[in-house]
Amino acid sequence: MVERRDAAAGDAESADGGSAAAIPSRLRAALRRRLGIDPRALAAFRIALGAVLLVDLALRARNLTAFYTDAGVLPRPLLAESYPLARHSLHALSGEAWAVAPLFLLAGAAALALALGYRTRVAAAVSLVLLASLQARNPFVLNAGDTLLWQLLGAGLLCPLGARWSVDAVRGRGGAPRARSQPETDRFAGPQSALLLTVVLAVYVSNAVVKLRGEAWPAGEAVETVFRLTYLHGPLGGLPPESPALLAAAAYGWLALLVASPLLVAAAGRVRAALAGLLVAAHLSMAFTLQIGVFSVISAVGLLPLFPPFVWDRTETLAAPAIGRLRSAVDGFSEPLDCGAATGSLSGVGLDRPTRGRLLAAVAALLLVSLLAWTAMGLGVVGAPEPVAAVSDPAESDWDMFAPEPPSTDDLILATATTADGDRIDALYGDPVAVDRPPSDARGYPTARWRKHFSLLPVDDADRVDATLAHLCDRAAGLSDAETDSVTVSSVEVDVSGDGEARVRAVGTRECR
Repeated sequence: MVERRDAAAGDAESADGGSAAAIPSRLRAALRRRLGIDPRALAAFRIALGAVLLVDLALRARNLTAFYTDAGVLPRPLLAESYPLARHSLHALSGEAWAVAPLFLLAGAAALALALGYRTRVAAAVSLVLLASLQARNPFVLNAGDTLLWQLLGAGLLCPLGARWSVDAVRGRGGAPRARSQPETDRFAGPQSALLLTVVLAVYVSNAVVKLRGEAWPAGEAVETVFRLTYLHGPLGGLPPESPALLAAAAYGWLALLVASPLLVAAAGRVRAALAGLLVAAHLSMAFTLQIGVFSVISAVGLLPLFPPFVWDRTETLAAPAIGRLRSAVDGFSEPLDCGAATGSLSGVGLDRPTRGRLLAAVAALLLVSLLAWTAMGLGVVGAPEPVAAVSDPAESDWDMFAPEPPSTDDLILATATTADGDRIDALYGDPVAVDRPPSDARGYPTARWRKHFSLLPVDDADRVDATLAHLCDRAAGLSDAETDSVTVSSVEVDVSGDGEARVRAVGTRECR
């Protein structure tokens, strides 16, 4: 439910500030300010979440055959062998690209509907199912950003994401304008909002604790080490100046933001807005300088629910003309929806609104307790019970990015295809290379997912190595007019913290004909 500040109660509290009866009301108001979320913040979160889902799909689609079909690096028999439950993924029902591509299109349609706020809860549920299925199809190309994306989407599913700035909101009230007397400081508060905020906070707190346990971050050396890793360079990765003092300041600044992250919930108002704004700016700078997939962008999206009402007051003022045009366009689109349909509710299963609210709150409360317990076990605050440890190790957290110490070796790749004419081309990029290709010619990876694939490819797993080489044979054939004879792959590690020594590790060679 969306809880509203009671002005009369506020006046009574002011008049009788010392009374014991006023303390619970003040405590509730303080908790609502910290754990509640402005409905407009949820709307901005929904729009950005839909956009990120679309971007993620577009980036994955570039390598649809490579990562999600039997002609790629992980055919379904190998997937079933490595992850038996993953064979139930919708994306694993067929190994052909023509069967997987429609699922990408369906996920894109659901993400677009989510961004527009059309049948919002249904769109969010469909997006979550298809995202989980897509991630299960190839777990070997996932990173922390993928984990955060489904967690935010799952927590958002329990919140009224379509209450504002959405097609549902306009059509559900027949296009009537929102009453201007309704307080702009209303907040959606409850276990659902607490869960969404805790998902975000757990990332920063966990990362802060792990970084403080190492030596590089407290010494201010970590950022300089990270920027020496050329395989992580994003579009602007080579631009940061090679200034130890500046890079040390960046390391201390980021560590300070992580340590201060509990204020995202403990504080309110301008302090919270300032801290969230700094974190958003830091994440967006990472998106341009580091090749780490969608993690930076989805982290920035996760911070949107933390911005307080005054930020959205200003946003609505600036966006009023565009909002008016959108409302007019939606008004004439079709018949108004009833409230249950507008939010994609559970009315179809016979649950009234109070019952649905209690059910969603109970589910969120259970998930919140589980998340807090899992985070505590992952940080070693409490021990993991035997049944939990037997299934998964909470200590193997996804939130230890570059912690406790950043990598000290630059991880590069040599993927060389030999054609029937005796020429050599790079099997990943397609350009000509030297006949005797030296380790110094090793390159970074085309995408963060290719890097993840090769980093999780054991040389002693003959089946997975052979599947990768077979796909590179097909890939090289499409990059050259000449027939491909063979493909050879080696990884090259360059020590960036010492003498720059290069170590070459052979991955494998395969005849393509």
